[in-house]
Amino acid sequence: MTASLDNDGKLVVLGQFGKIHGLKGWLKLNSFTTPPENILDYPQLLAVIDQNQKTFKIDQFRRQPKGLLVHVDGYDDPESARQLTGVELSVMADTMPEPIIGEFYWHQLLGMKVVNQQAELFGQVTKLMETGANDVLVIAPTEDSLDDRERLVPYLVDTVIVAVDLDGSTIMVNWESDYLD
Repeated sequence: MTASLDNDGKLVVLGQFGKIHGLKGWLKLNSFTTPPENILDYPQLLAVIDQNQKTFKIDQFRRQPKGLLVHVDGYDDPESARQLTGVELSVMADTMPEPIIGEFYWHQLLGMKVVNQQAELFGQVTKLMETGANDVLVIAPTEDSLDDRERLVPYLVDTVIVAVDLDGSTIMVNWESDYLD
């Protein structure tokens, strides 16, 4: 999942078109939203194709046991739909609903500094992983960090995650620097 910058703000990737399905231009849709159907709440989705921003409208969808099948307005046959395979779908970050207090979108956590309660800088969040049990922050070292280790820290609110400061771009964790040495 990648996020690209646009002139007016940040694009947030919400999904990606998969393989074509059938003879009428339907595609599998890999949704990164929870639940997966939330991607359908956006009337228009954006994609950057060959450095040009395009707008797509999903005009029909079907739930499948393994995800979503969608039809995109104007892509009515397998040949035209094939062009969309692998294309990432985004929205402008400012069009997303405000998260519940104390919750955050993953894109808000990317790039944040991570420090422990002893004020030791571990590095910066480069990605998040969904493991089933809980999400995990992947923290890469920076020039100013304590050492050059990549760390995997579970995103467990109140247990490991002490505070998230969006304005200060910092996450404080209850995590020892020598954990798992």
